[in-house]
Amino acid sequence: MAEVQETKLPGVGVRHEFDTDTGERVGVIVHRDGRREMVVYDRNDRDACSTMVVLSASDTRTMAELLGASQVTEAVAAVQQNIDGLAIEWIALTDSSPAVGATIREGEYRTRTGASIVAVIRGDQSVPAPDPEFDFQIGDTAVAVGTTEGLALLRGQLTN
Repeated sequence: MAEVQETKLPGVGVRHEFDTDTGERVGVIVHRDGRREMVVYDRNDRDACSTMVVLSASDTRTMAELLGASQVTEAVAAVQQNIDGLAIEWIALTDSSPAVGATIREGEYRTRTGASIVAVIRGDQSVPAPDPEFDFQIGDTAVAVGTTEGLALLRGQLTN
């Protein structure tokens, strides 16, 4: 899986970018209102956008389905659009993640951050409501729910 760079855009949302296997630089800007913009950058000028597509929440779900999103991801996306005051985030664990090899209990993530890990995606499988003894592995993606602040704290504990 490609490394995804995440950039917070104050007052806007978050931009996620990665390089495809064919050398294209693509990104998704997730606005605070749930709207998404897919961007493809110019091959010769990585700061210039060559194409941009604005996607509504419904468009995003359709695109995810076409790209093979899991049922958990779809359900979480639907919930994300309907709950005020809460956010949902997917946090990928790399080989440098301090959480790798540790259990959820050992991390005390909800106690320390106020955010809850509601599922873990491991390869093609999803683990809804993982128990406290669930141990993280390289490549896992934690699906978490909480406030923006709580999720930022959790992301820091899982990835730094």
